Amino acid sequence: MNHDNTLAEHPVIRDINKFDRNSGSLGERVLFNNRFWVVAVCALLTIVLGYKAFGVTLNAAFEKMIPTSHPYVANYLANKSQLSGLGNTLRISVENPKGTIYDAAYLDIVKKITDEMFLYPGVDRPYMKSLWTPAVRWTGVTEEGLDGGPVIPDDYSGSPESVAQVRINVERSGEIGQLVAGNLKSSIVLVPLQDKVADTGERIDYRKLSNKLEEIRTKYEKNGVRIHIVGFGKVVGDLMDGLRQVLIFFLIAAAFCTGVLYWYTRCGRSTLLVVLCSLVAVVWLLGLLPTLGFELDPYSVLVPFLVFAIGMSHGAQKMNGIMQDIARGTHKLVAARYTFRRLFLAGLTALLADVVGFAVLMVIDIRVIQDLAITASIGVGVLIFTNLVLLPILLSYTGVSEQGARRSLLANDDGDAEHSKHKFWAFLDLFTRRRPATIALVAAVALGVAASLVSLKLKIGDTGAGAPELRAESRYNQDNAFMVANYAASSDTYVVMIKTPEFACGLYGTLLDVDDLESQLRLLPGVEATNSLATLARQASAGLNEGNLKWYEIPRSQDLLNAIVTRAPRELFNQNCNLLTLYVSLKDHKADTLNDVVQVFENFVKDRKGTEIKFLSAAGNAGIEAATNIVVKRANVEMLLLVYGAVIALAFITFRSWKAVICAVLPLMLTSALCEALMVYLDIGVKVATLPVIALGVGIGVDYALYVLTVTLSRLRQGASLSDAYYQALLFTGKVVVLTGITLGVAVATWTFSPIKFQADMGILLAFMFVWNMLGALILLPALCHFLLSPARRKEPVVQRNQASTYLQ
Repeated sequence: MNHDNTLAEHPVIRDINKFDRNSGSLGERVLFNNRFWVVAVCALLTIVLGYKAFGVTLNAAFEKMIPTSHPYVANYLANKSQLSGLGNTLRISVENPKGTIYDAAYLDIVKKITDEMFLYPGVDRPYMKSLWTPAVRWTGVTEEGLDGGPVIPDDYSGSPESVAQVRINVERSGEIGQLVAGNLKSSIVLVPLQDKVADTGERIDYRKLSNKLEEIRTKYEKNGVRIHIVGFGKVVGDLMDGLRQVLIFFLIAAAFCTGVLYWYTRCGRSTLLVVLCSLVAVVWLLGLLPTLGFELDPYSVLVPFLVFAIGMSHGAQKMNGIMQDIARGTHKLVAARYTFRRLFLAGLTALLADVVGFAVLMVIDIRVIQDLAITASIGVGVLIFTNLVLLPILLSYTGVSEQGARRSLLANDDGDAEHSKHKFWAFLDLFTRRRPATIALVAAVALGVAASLVSLKLKIGDTGAGAPELRAESRYNQDNAFMVANYAASSDTYVVMIKTPEFACGLYGTLLDVDDLESQLRLLPGVEATNSLATLARQASAGLNEGNLKWYEIPRSQDLLNAIVTRAPRELFNQNCNLLTLYVSLKDHKADTLNDVVQVFENFVKDRKGTEIKFLSAAGNAGIEAATNIVVKRANVEMLLLVYGAVIALAFITFRSWKAVICAVLPLMLTSALCEALMVYLDIGVKVATLPVIALGVGIGVDYALYVLTVTLSRLRQGASLSDAYYQALLFTGKVVVLTGITLGVAVATWTFSPIKFQADMGILLAFMFVWNMLGALILLPALCHFLLSPARRKEPVVQRNQASTYLQ
C-alpha cells in the first residue's frame, strides 16, 4: 500500500502558495486564517487564568460528602439542631499505658486537652463531653432517693481522696464503655463540630484542625499518655496532608508521558508543544474554578491530572498526524490543516464522550461528586480548544524536526507486499480474518460471562473497618482499631429518631415500642451496644429496687417514668419531649453491617404504619453512611445506563452506522464487566470514591475506538478491504492508541503508592481500564468489524465525503 494513494484526497503540497486557504470547513478557515489572533487570545487567557489559579483552595465540608436529599439524611438535617454531636464529631481518646484513668496526672492532662478543644473555633461547645464537662454526670440511689452530680465534683483537688471519689462517680455514671474504656485505661474527649465557625461564618479549615490535633498529640504524648483520634474532621485532615503527594505523582506522570512521547517521535519541539497545551488546559481549569466559585476537595483534586492525561492522549494523535504529512513533504501549515480536517470531529466526539462520562456523575446526589463532575467537565471542555485547536495551530508554526519526520516516514513505509508489514501491526491485522476474529470473540464472551458472574458479588459501600479512604496501616485506622477494641460505644454509631406527640416521649407505650426495636437490633452480630431512654428506664427500675434484676423492666407507673425522665441525660430526648434518640453502636461500618441494621429497621417500620409514633432513620456517621450506600447503589445503575446511552448516541452521530456503534461499544462493556470483577477480587466496594472510575473508564475508553474506527470506516468507504483499511488505521492512529494506552496506564498505576487508599484504588482501576480499553480497540474492534463491517457484508452505500471531515462523513 502506498500512503500517497490512500491519502489522495489530501495531496502533498510543498509550496504554501499552491494551497487554497479558503478550502476546508468554516471553522477551519476562521481558525487557521487567523492563527496569530488565536494564539494571542490563548496566551492572554493563560496569563489571566494563571493568575486566578493562585486563588484556588483545597477544603471539604461535611454536608458536601453526604446525600442531602435522601430521606435518611433529610430526617437528620430536619432534626439536626436537636441532635448535635451525631454527625461531624471528633473522638479524642487519652490512654494511660502505665495505669488507669484514676490518676491525678492523667486527669490533669484530660482537663488540659478538654480546655484546648473547648476554645477551638468551630467546636459545638454545649454538646462537648469529657470527664471534666458538667454534662457528664453520675446518678445513684441513696437512702434519701435518687442523687447525682458531675463525675468530677466541683471540689476536686487531685488528692487521693478526690481521685477515689472520681472512681466511685465513674462507676455510677454509666459511662464505662461510652466515654471510659472497659479496661479503665483511657477516656474520650467528645468534640462535636459545627458546619461553620460561629464567630466568622466561615467553614472549618480541616487542614488547620488536623494540624491542631497533631500538636495536641505531640505535646501531651511527651507526658506519658497516648492519644488516639477519630472522626470526619481528622479523616479529611489526613487526606489533605496525603494529597500533597498528588503533586509528586503529577510530576512523575508528566515526566513519564513526556519521555515516552519523545522516545516515540524523536522530536523535542512537538513533544514540548503537546505537553504545553495539556498544561495550559490544566492552568485554565485551575483558573476557572475560583472564578466560577468552585474549590478543590479530596476527590476533585485528582481531576487536573486526568485532564492532563486526556490532553496528552489527544495531543499525541494530532502531533502524529501532522508529523506523517510533513514526512511525506507536505508544508507544515497544510499538514496541520489536513490533520485538523481528519481528526477534529473524532477528537471532538471523544472529548464529548469524556464530558458525558463526567457529567453523568451529576445523577449521584452527593455534592462532592457533583462538584467533581462539574470540575472535570470544565477541564475536558477546555481541552476541546487547547488540544484540538491550539495545538495544530502551534504546530503549523513550528513544524517538526527533520529526525522526527524521517522516523515517522520509515515507520509507516510498509511497502506493497503483505510480507513487508510491520510484525506487530500485521499480528493485530490478523483479527480482521474469520478464524482469529472468531477466537477473539469467543474468548471475549467467555471473559464477559465469567466477569459478570463474579461481579454479582460486588458490594456497595465499604468492605473494611476504619476509614476506607486511608490505608489499613495508617495512624488513623490504627486509632480506630483502638476505639473499637476498647469502647462499646464505637465511632460507628447508627441513630434512630423517634418522633412523638409533644411531652409524650416518656409514656410507657412509647418506651415499649422503642425497647422492641432496640431488642431486635441487639440481636445483630454487627451491633455492640444500644442506648435509649427505654434502656435507662430499665436500669433505673432495677436501681430503685436495690439493684434486683427482677425489676429490670420498663416501669408501668407513669409517675415513676416521669421521675426517671426528669433525671435522664438530655441526649436521649429533646426539650419538648417529642423526640427520642436510639443509639446503636456498631463494630464497623462495612456494607453488610449497615445492610443488616437498615433491613431490621425497615421491617420494623413497615409493621407500624399508621401509628402516632414515627420512627425515623438515621443520624450518626453510620446512619449517614447507610444512606450514602443506598444512593450509590441506585446511582451505579443509572450512571451506567446514562453513560452508555450517551456514548452510543455520540458514536452514532459520528459514524451514522449502528453496526459501527456496536463495534465501538461492545469492547467497552467487556472492560466495565472485567473492572467490576477486579473490584470483587481486590475487595473494593462501590462507594463515593470508586463510583466515578466506572463512568470515566467508559467515557475515556471510547476515545481509542473512535480514533481507530474513524480511519477504518473511511478506508472501507473508499473501497478498501477490511484488512487494508484496519492496517492503515493502525499506522495512522493505532500506534498512538498503543502509546497512550500503555503510557497512561503506567502513569496512573503510580497512584498505587499513594498513602491515600481511594487514590490507590482509583489508580489500579483506571490503569486496568486504560489498558483493557486499548486492547479492546485493537483486538475486539477488528474482530467485530469482520462480522459486521466487512465490504462483502456491508449493504449501505458509500457515503460521499466532504473536505472538512474526510474520515467521518
